[in-house]
Amino acid sequence: MSRISARLAATGAAVVLALTGVSGVAAADTTTTPASGQAVITTDVKFLADAALNGILVIPLQPADPKLDPNTGLTVTLPVTDGAANIPGFYGHVQFGGGLLFVNLSTGKSVTFKQLDFSVAKGYFTAVPNGSTTPVPLLDPRGDNVIGRTGTTQTLNSSSFQVDPAGADYLDGKLGTGYFKGGQKIGSLALSFTPAS
Repeated sequence: MSRISARLAATGAAVVLALTGVSGVAAADTTTTPASGQAVITTDVKFLADAALNGILVIPLQPADPKLDPNTGLTVTLPVTDGAANIPGFYGHVQFGGGLLFVNLSTGKSVTFKQLDFSVAKGYFTAVPNGSTTPVPLLDPRGDNVIGRTGTTQTLNSSSFQVDPAGADYLDGKLGTGYFKGGQKIGSLALSFTPAS
């Protein structure tokens, strides 16, 4: 069991199922507030420099919102688009908009990932490469993970956001490089998620 899985399981929060009644007398108001939140990935300056020295570029795709700070690195904000998850309860998924384009300038090869998804139970982010329907485990929250809840908003803060071993193998194969390694730290993660209501 991964470190995040153990921490998530240890919280032991109860699963709450909400059932909506249907009235035969009058139409119920079906207006809902969609799921919201974001995943903020802050990449280390060291990771960016090492990647560039190896000819690797990682480009966030809209609607991801990138910001570069020469002191802290690249911050990429991925908006929540959907999800049904209880992060403290260790279940569900959270989906994000945007994508990631990986380019190897040395080989001219690239791969684009979309449909980013955080599997709470498995403790990793997957993404679907263009031309495929199979998600690839790409990034893992590791290090010190802090899970919280304020009202209906759930949070996960990870001090070490790392390349998943399966993601490293996939990227190395598609880009024709040996740069990526399982457990390679790219930076940190701050995730917030508010379910639809």
